[in-house]
Amino acid sequence: MLIYGINPIVEALRAGRVRAIRIGDRGSTRLREVAEEARRQGVPVRRVELAVLDREARGGVHQGVVADLDEAGDLTPADLVAGLAHPPLLVVLDGIEDPHNLGAILRTADAAGVDGVVVQTRRAAAIDGAAAKASAGAVAHVRLARVVNIARALEELKEAGVWTVGLAGDAPRAYDVLDYTGPTAFVLGAEGTGLRRLVRERCDWLAAIPMAGHVGSLNVSVAAGVALFEAARQRRRTAGGGGAD
Repeated sequence: MLIYGINPIVEALRAGRVRAIRIGDRGSTRLREVAEEARRQGVPVRRVELAVLDREARGGVHQGVVADLDEAGDLTPADLVAGLAHPPLLVVLDGIEDPHNLGAILRTADAAGVDGVVVQTRRAAAIDGAAAKASAGAVAHVRLARVVNIARALEELKEAGVWTVGLAGDAPRAYDVLDYTGPTAFVLGAEGTGLRRLVRERCDWLAAIPMAGHVGSLNVSVAAGVALFEAARQRRRTAGGGGAD
């Protein structure tokens, strides 16, 4: 996996996942600090022309540095919940295609204490480059399960005892009336189209974020933040609880 930008690479170094770094010849204090930390960890650092970085970043704002990351081990949805000492909190992404939205969701998931994110491997944004930069480095920390079939992944989570809550603007109940203190996975659909029919049908509950203004919906990454921090709020208030009710 290739990522670029100072903050994502700093976080990847902290996570111990950087395999190699390439730095442009226009140095700065922060770039020197990145290079020094990489060398302390025994990570190879190579100086290259900025044109090389431009090409590798495919036009992204690389800030003079790109890095190759070790791929995280393959995880299944069940792996995300195995062995946890607390009820899992997960996010399932059904075909998120905008890498900036994907990165923002990963950043929010990390901030909210999510135990893992399930992502689709086809017809979805890649978890590198722009998505990694938009995540501000959270991509190096969030546990990911990559799957081909989201509907099947929801069945796997149900078998593991996880309640699945799909966010949908036309749902009959508000998101904040459900109980998220038990094992919970929020399911978020693609920009514009929302949850696909089969995915929607496999959710245990559908919930809407009430809209008081003139715009009918929220950006998917904002919706993720609203739901996840409601779950985090509920979990701070109680030490236990059951599934959604």
